[in-house]
Amino acid sequence: MSTRIVVVGGGTAGARLAQRLPVTLLGEEPHAPYNRVLLADVLAGRYAPEVIALPAPQEPVRRGVRAVRIDRAARIVECEDGTAVGYDRLVLATGSNPVLPPLRGLRGSRLPSGVHPFRTLDDCLELRALLRPGVRAVVIGGGLLGVSAARALAALGAEVVLTQQGERLMERQLDAHASELLREHVEALGVEVHTECRVSGLRQEDGAVTAVELADGFVLDAQVVVLACGVRPRVGLARDAGLDVRKGIVVDDELRTSDPYIHAIGDCAEHDGRVYGLAGPALEQADVLADVLRTQAAVPSVVGNRSAGAERVGTTGGALAGASAPGGSVPTTAVPGSTRPHYTGTRALTRLTLGGPVSLDLASFGEATPLPGDDVVQLTDATRRAYRKVVVRGDRLVGGVLLGDLAAVGTLARAWEGDEALPDAPLLHLLTHDGGS
Repeated sequence: MSTRIVVVGGGTAGARLAQRLPVTLLGEEPHAPYNRVLLADVLAGRYAPEVIALPAPQEPVRRGVRAVRIDRAARIVECEDGTAVGYDRLVLATGSNPVLPPLRGLRGSRLPSGVHPFRTLDDCLELRALLRPGVRAVVIGGGLLGVSAARALAALGAEVVLTQQGERLMERQLDAHASELLREHVEALGVEVHTECRVSGLRQEDGAVTAVELADGFVLDAQVVVLACGVRPRVGLARDAGLDVRKGIVVDDELRTSDPYIHAIGDCAEHDGRVYGLAGPALEQADVLADVLRTQAAVPSVVGNRSAGAERVGTTGGALAGASAPGGSVPTTAVPGSTRPHYTGTRALTRLTLGGPVSLDLASFGEATPLPGDDVVQLTDATRRAYRKVVVRGDRLVGGVLLGDLAAVGTLARAWEGDEALPDAPLLHLLTHDGGS
């Protein structure tokens, strides 16, 4: 493919696309692309940083390059270092930023010493440098990221307190019973857990954090504070360029933004009103976009003239065939007899393994809380600390939670992802048929 494709962002989505196609990848971080899902294992010392590196892209990554402006008329990406990169197709894979909660003592982007988000490899390495046995660490946020961070800090010998404003841990993924089993496991690792607990401020001395203040007046001594309060799509570059932005950068089924020459994938993209923020959908979007761009490049040119010196297959005037001016629409001319690739959404499954003397595996998908009229099947084995639950609506599996025993997760995931009618069999069969994970 000779069309100039520029990708802004070297995270999961951008790196995957760069593995599939020859692109110019602009990565803001100084590191080679890595698997963000495994950061907690790097923090805990289970993996060295180089172990979580992603497969190398087809072309070298331009590391440490921050894109600051898109000139849509000239089709140029301007970078902070003064360089400019031209494109025929631009892909925004800018990811997401950690949410910084509105706390007293936390103003602006400059954080007190000892206070860190947990989003990048640099965050991970800086936290490791601060930790030693006995250090008091407070994790703010009891979702998937907060639980993972607390487990990693405890593995390093820190005295960890995990605070969660909601009623239970991982409330977006787990039901009440599974969350309680998770809490018991986390506490067994030596983590002190506080739920329904709102953090109101940070105390600091000489620019370094010393304590975390709770809304009820209680104070937690802290030498390290980890902010795990969720993420927000990183859309500033797109918004400044005049693209359609809501929660994320709005894209259609070809992952195309309101500018026909610009696509968006991963955590920054909003498709059909949804921003996923998970690795699975990011990978699927990258794969679909790779197929979309290949298909577009293969479409015969509809105009014979090309730019002087251009040697781009399937382009007219420096753009892919069929493309209109910025702000217009792209005709969907397809290769005869072909089906155009498109993205229809991802049914994502969440998995997590928590280490310790006895490890705990969990998986969740879809809607774990039933609606009136739904059928629910649960199996609990207290001696093995195992719990399985599925929610069925009509003849469709709509959600489930498995904790401690994931033998049935493969079968359940296939039934849910396929969104097909369930076989005419007792619902208990869903939880006892171990089709492989």
